[in-house]
Order: sequence, then structure tokens, then C-alpha cells
Amino acid sequence: MAEQAPVAEQPLTGDGGVTPWAVAHERLETPEKPRTYWLATIRPDGRPHVMPIIGAWIDGALYFLSGDETRKGRNLAGDSRCVIATGSTTLPSLDIILEGESRPVTDEATLLHVTDAFRTKMEWPLEVRGTRVYGPNAPTAGPPPYTVFRLTPSTVFGLPGMTGMEQFEPGELPRPTRWRFSP
Repeated sequence: MAEQAPVAEQPLTGDGGVTPWAVAHERLETPEKPRTYWLATIRPDGRPHVMPIIGAWIDGALYFLSGDETRKGRNLAGDSRCVIATGSTTLPSLDIILEGESRPVTDEATLLHVTDAFRTKMEWPLEVRGTRVYGPNAPTAGPPPYTVFRLTPSTVFGLPGMTGMEQFEPGELPRPTRWRFSP
């Protein structure tokens, strides 16, 4: 899948300043260790559900795993809309929020590519068997077998993070920005 550039970039403050997408993209591509992502899904009754996940930005999308019987897995099976948020500790820090729909990945070549990235980046030895992924239990993913999900963002927000904020002048901090992507 080819990585998309944003089709629109909007400041979230009245001064008109924006953070370039390249800054947010670099933070997604090279996360600090450890980095926690927070996944917000929608329960069948409409209530929100938030849980930590292990994720990786690969080829323009955020990939993560979930057991089918976990609440987040069941929520995504019923409604693919979700939000994933993460903080950055690279200074000056930039918090990133991704909105979109998470779809199960069933293509074997993509599954092999993603599990290889998880093995390399996170030392999580995963194995593809058909459309399912197996490996050691991860508390945030639930028990295997796992479904791999791909969130291709429709909107991304970048906000100055709290980490290290006091070390910079206001003009040196990332500017609150919204990036929109083609559907």
C-alpha cells in the first residue's frame, strides 16, 4: 500500500501556524521505546471503550493486533470506526491522534510483512497461519489467535505534548495541526 500525503493541513489555533506532516510522520515511523498507543472503539450500545495496544506505523497505516474475543476485537467486528492516540517523548514532544476505520488484514503477503515488522521492531515472535497470527500472549492484545488490523487514517491531529514543554520557548513547540487524508 502506497503511503498517502495529507490532502489538507489546518491550524488548530488562530495564529495560522502548523506543524509540517513530516514531523508527525517521523514520530509515527520511529517511535520511542516503549510507546503506548491507546485505542478507542465503540461498544454495541454506543458507549466508548479505551484500551492500550501495541502498534506499528508501516507503509502509511497503523497496524495492531487483537484477539477476537477481546472487547476491542468484538467492538471492531461490529463497528470499524476508531481513534488511536499516542504521546511522544522526543523533544519537543508531539502527541498524535489518528481517526479512521480499522479493517482486518487477511492478505497473506501483508500479514507476513506486518508480523516481520513486529518481530524486528518489538521482538515479538509472531507466526502467520492463514489469516490468523499466533505468538506469545500480549496482555494488551489478549490471547492468540490474533487478527491484525490496519488503521488508515482519515484525520490526524498533532498537539504539543506535555513532556519537556518547559524547556522550549512557545515558538519552538509543535503547532496544533489537523491533517486530512483522502478516503
